Amino acid sequence: MKNGMTQWLLFLVVFLKMFTAQAYEFEKLPIQEGGRIKPYLTFAQETLELVYGKKTYLNKEPATDIVLTWMLQPEIWQEKPFVEIKYGELKKALKLSETEKYFSPQQILSSDRLSLVMQELNSKREAKEKLDPYFQAVQRLESQLSTFREIATGKFLRFVPPTTGDQWISVDALDGELSVSFLGLTKAFITYIDSKMSDDKAKAKSALDAFDGQVLKFRYLAQKNNPALYANESKIDAEVFYNYFHPYKWAWIFYVITMVLLLLVWILDKNKLYPAAWVMVFIGLGFHISGFALRSYIIERPPVTNMYETVVWVAFGALVFSMIIEAIYRWRFILFAGTLVASFCLILSDFAPVVLDPSLEPLQPVLRSNYWLLIHVLTITISYAAFFLAFALGDIGLVYYLKGEEKNQDKIKAIVLAIYRAMQIGISLLAPGIILGGIWADYSWGRFWGWDPKETWALIALLGYLAVLHGRLAGFIKDFGMVVAGVVSFSLVIMAWYGVNFVLGAGLHSYGFGAGGVEYVSIFVALHIMFVVFVAVTRGKKIKSA
Repeated sequence: MKNGMTQWLLFLVVFLKMFTAQAYEFEKLPIQEGGRIKPYLTFAQETLELVYGKKTYLNKEPATDIVLTWMLQPEIWQEKPFVEIKYGELKKALKLSETEKYFSPQQILSSDRLSLVMQELNSKREAKEKLDPYFQAVQRLESQLSTFREIATGKFLRFVPPTTGDQWISVDALDGELSVSFLGLTKAFITYIDSKMSDDKAKAKSALDAFDGQVLKFRYLAQKNNPALYANESKIDAEVFYNYFHPYKWAWIFYVITMVLLLLVWILDKNKLYPAAWVMVFIGLGFHISGFALRSYIIERPPVTNMYETVVWVAFGALVFSMIIEAIYRWRFILFAGTLVASFCLILSDFAPVVLDPSLEPLQPVLRSNYWLLIHVLTITISYAAFFLAFALGDIGLVYYLKGEEKNQDKIKAIVLAIYRAMQIGISLLAPGIILGGIWADYSWGRFWGWDPKETWALIALLGYLAVLHGRLAGFIKDFGMVVAGVVSFSLVIMAWYGVNFVLGAGLHSYGFGAGGVEYVSIFVALHIMFVVFVAVTRGKKIKSA
């Protein structure tokens, strides 16, 4: 089974490589960083994004070239403004220009306030206090400066496995044949960079071939140093391909196309486009699944261990649930709601890398059991997908109430039923997910339930949705109430999913903690509550005047 999956993935990589950029050898050179072995392309892009805020410098220079020049020409980069500082209060604290976004390391290090700011950060850490946005910005600046410094000295560039132990050898510690080979690599790199600035394409191609040759020689020597510890070549190739291919970007593009087609079907009665919408959504789903498969193959675990991965997983779940319900009822708007949620989640994951970190990281010790990770985390997070679908359907229902309750009664009834079904799916997954989480907690921490914030809010979300379904069964909640509940109840999921990790930042689930985006999530929730209130008031006025 495992061999069959590996062969399928390798076939997928080879087939789709025809449609992606051709990587050069230096991008595929294995490097140890962040507790795992990754291609230099991944390392360089993650590093530049941390320091500069983007994966390319000045929107044209690749990260692979820029990061290596930090080591080869550190004195030039000391004076270049490329360290991103966005938080205004931090600029003010360091007495830097509040209108600028980028600063040189020299500008920052020469600030007489820098040591005081860093001392304040250390005091917060020692007191184990949750860092507010200001100190999160200070912590990022600390990482930016230390990363640049360690690369400039060569200590962060670990291309060679050791003969004994696990820590790879940094380029500043190379000796003998390896040192000579790396020197040849850097000389070929400088020649290649110079050739890129000329208009002579033949010269540039020749310089690139020579550079690739030097990289292959160095890679051969590095691998020979400890073949057993060296990287799996197929995984390195798969990760380079994944970085270039961006499967989730292609997925949301096709989901958006599906939404447009469904709008035409829905609004203009272009029923002939309905089969085309299904074709587009299946293509998008194929890209989506490819992204999951590649990440799982590269990192050897289910891709649901951080906020980025759960957002992508929720997008998948919402889409699949909508496709199932749409296939049964053929109401058009259900598939539209599913593609709306999937598109929103994937676009968000693409354009918010600071909050939703897309990097492939090794598992935290508490997550090392892939068995429990698979059955608990996948179950509980995909329940959020069903609730998100109910939320989107609730939004659509509110729009119909604004357009006219009487003339859209049939559509409203259908939406209410779809919300009910989505909530049923969500509860049938969330309840066992919580129980499985308790079993995992007993396995990891020695207790089944401890009223940890994550556990408590998951339970609150479950009880909230159970109350809605029981209210509907008992006749207390009518059609409008179900539409409102679909929107408002999702706030419980947001708190359990995002709030505990990014707002409270407390409890044993620290492996999922993050920072950023609080203001945007708050605005998102507030706008939807305002929308519910507006529709309720408008509907009340219409009923009184009738």
